[in-house]
Amino acid sequence: MSGTTDFISELVRAANKVGKLTPAERMKLMVRGARTIREMRLMTGIRSDTRRDALNDVEIAALKSQKGSHEDAQNVLLEMADMIRTLKIVLDAKNEELWGG
Repeated sequence: MSGTTDFISELVRAANKVGKLTPAERMKLMVRGARTIREMRLMTGIRSDTRRDALNDVEIAALKSQKGSHEDAQNVLLEMADMIRTLKIVLDAKNEELWGG
């Protein structure tokens, strides 16, 4: 498995046991997830529209989840996993196009 795939799995596992994570552990994963999404977006060439950016919405939800329910935190972790999975598909396709398949 690649590092990206491993991290997607880590986010999903964390979402499934979110009640057992400390707030610090959850926030560390969420910060890492947001950083990963930003880096992957740069690699794909996707530009961020700051007026309506899904990542901004997820980051705000991440901050709110620290005071919210476990379900709120679970939703953020799963949303991040989904965004990273989608970006990985885009990057894999881009790499295959560049290097041939």
